[in-house]
Amino acid sequence: MIGEVLVNRYEILEKIGDGGMALVYSAKDHLLNRVVAVKVLRDQFAHDEQFVERFRREARSAASLSHPNIVNIYDVGETGLNHFIVMEYVQGNNLHDLIRKQGQFSQGFIVNVGKQIAMGLAHAHYHGIIHRDIKPHNILITEEGRVKVTDFGIAQAMSATNLTQTGMVLGSVHYFSPEQARGVNVQASSDLYSLGIVLYEMITGQQPFRADSAIAIALKQIQESPAPLRNFASDLDGELEDLIFRL
Repeated sequence: MIGEVLVNRYEILEKIGDGGMALVYSAKDHLLNRVVAVKVLRDQFAHDEQFVERFRREARSAASLSHPNIVNIYDVGETGLNHFIVMEYVQGNNLHDLIRKQGQFSQGFIVNVGKQIAMGLAHAHYHGIIHRDIKPHNILITEEGRVKVTDFGIAQAMSATNLTQTGMVLGSVHYFSPEQARGVNVQASSDLYSLGIVLYEMITGQQPFRADSAIAIALKQIQESPAPLRNFASDLDGELEDLIFRL
């Protein structure tokens, strides 16, 4: 798609990411003369009405949110078989890459990141939207230290109860809440559970529950407790440790 211009406005520059459902490109918005991110539905899903509807729902859900800690949605459209969402372009790194590069962070940094994620989630939850897929890959951090939660691709109104669609289990099992692992009704607290796992990983460099299969990990989420954080960071502030385990 490099070089293509969508709806005579968005010139695709380069691929900057990909997920199970869509590819993400940087693009030049010729109307407003700015760089944006464009998420394009993968070709193999373009003929699937259920996938297309989920993709559109992502746009509708995320576009209703306006908060400094959530990636802004600017536009949504389609051209031919290309269904796309135009988003704010965030210059920085995702938290997954930062954890892999740095390994350990100061407690001040961990608290700051956690607080900003929580503020973004609070805004979404107030508007009836649950993210359902909070993980380091979906946390962007700008060069100035601003945290942006992205990819509300699995977000649904709180009244929705389905966890699976088109036979697929949604989300990432390492960060699943126990109710997601069971496949029962998911509430705002599910996002907070996942936030706790993200903070745990920022301290230890690893997820609290690991196994050889997705099913085994899901069972651990339901049946086991994570190893104490003091095993990895003996000088960890007690209140921070208590907060993470409450999450």
